[in-house]
Amino acid sequence: MGNVIRTAPQYLMAIALLLPCGVAFAQTNTGKADPPQSRTRMDDQFAKEAASGGMAEVKLGQLAQEKGTNEAVKNFGSRMVNDHSKAADELKTAATQSNINLPSKLNAKDEATYNRLARMSGTAFDREYAKAMVTDHTQDVAEFRKEAIDGQDASIRNFASETLPTLQEHLKQAREMEKAVSGAASNNSKPSNAY
Repeated sequence: MGNVIRTAPQYLMAIALLLPCGVAFAQTNTGKADPPQSRTRMDDQFAKEAASGGMAEVKLGQLAQEKGTNEAVKNFGSRMVNDHSKAADELKTAATQSNINLPSKLNAKDEATYNRLARMSGTAFDREYAKAMVTDHTQDVAEFRKEAIDGQDASIRNFASETLPTLQEHLKQAREMEKAVSGAASNNSKPSNAY
């Protein structure tokens, strides 16, 4: 019994020394930002939004080819149809590999944008289309960059990484188009007797 009493403080000392390690370990494990399941939902959400957005770009690009009065608008619309159709095929392949079901129609926001632009014509259409493309591609670049960095699903992350440079080029061209149509609008708004 004497040995037990002598070793009990040693056990208590060992437990006291190990306790902070256990607390630190528990804090490290609970400090994770996102569990893997939420990352999978993020990948799913990204893929679905990218699919819907890509469909919108194609549909709006067709509208720009039809209704645009400025050559920059028509050319940009043509590029949107080509590039986003190609990206849609690549996304379908990645989504199939990852068992993600993609939407087959536009979301409500993109449908509303299409309907609003479809009612416009002339330079008003050109200006609003260019403005919408700058806004949309600014958001796209940010979302694709985030997925390329943080995505957990390899197929979807690779799709985002490979598509990002094209979207960055689209954004650059959309800004140039916006300058071209705003310059054309200000030239058209000058009085006819201006020297």
